[in-house]
Amino acid sequence: MRPLHERLLSDVFQEQARRLSRRRLLAQSATVAAGGALAFSFLDAPGLLGGRTVSAQTTFADDVEVLNYALTLEHLEYAFYRDGLETFSDEDFGESPFGAPISERLTSIRDHEQAHVETLTTVITDLGGEPVEEAAYDFGYTDAISFLAVAQALENTGVSAYDGAGQFLENPDLLTAAGTIVAVEARHASYLNLLNGVLPFPAAVETPLTPDEVLAIAGPFIVTDPIATPEA
Repeated sequence: MRPLHERLLSDVFQEQARRLSRRRLLAQSATVAAGGALAFSFLDAPGLLGGRTVSAQTTFADDVEVLNYALTLEHLEYAFYRDGLETFSDEDFGESPFGAPISERLTSIRDHEQAHVETLTTVITDLGGEPVEEAAYDFGYTDAISFLAVAQALENTGVSAYDGAGQFLENPDLLTAAGTIVAVEARHASYLNLLNGVLPFPAAVETPLTPDEVLAIAGPFIVTDPIATPEA
């Protein structure tokens, strides 16, 4: 007999296939699009790391630059949920296979991302740095279903981004703080994977992404420079 968690997921996915078959298709499309985005050079994306030119082997001058890299991604995620929740109604999103309104969970995720932005902004300022500001974005979604597909791609990328950037932090206290954020991002990714019909826990270990890979994925979403950027 299969383990209980596998049987539970099987039941959930069967119900989801009946109610949300289009969402699964779009989730797969988003994964392909995210992979294809790696072909873009992040050097062509405005606003990332304050417009600094970064070599193919990205390094950071100090902890402030690492934190501004994280803040760039958190701004993007917060704006994504904030604007999406203003665009679509509770009815557009519907309910999860467990009967809970999806919009309520997305609201919680939005609030988490806002807290991450505020926390990183405060820490960067306390360290004497200049926090990068929010840019303008174009996420390309056209309805609530495609919004959830993009959300899944963003959250999974965010988890891998934190895992890949942690090695550049020199202050161990900052590394611990980053760990508390990435753990929450992983919970977001698991929830969105489940909504889109993808296994919430796809592997025993996470695959870190390099800053170059992450910026290549995120870059196409950014259409204008941030209001203010850290000095080079």
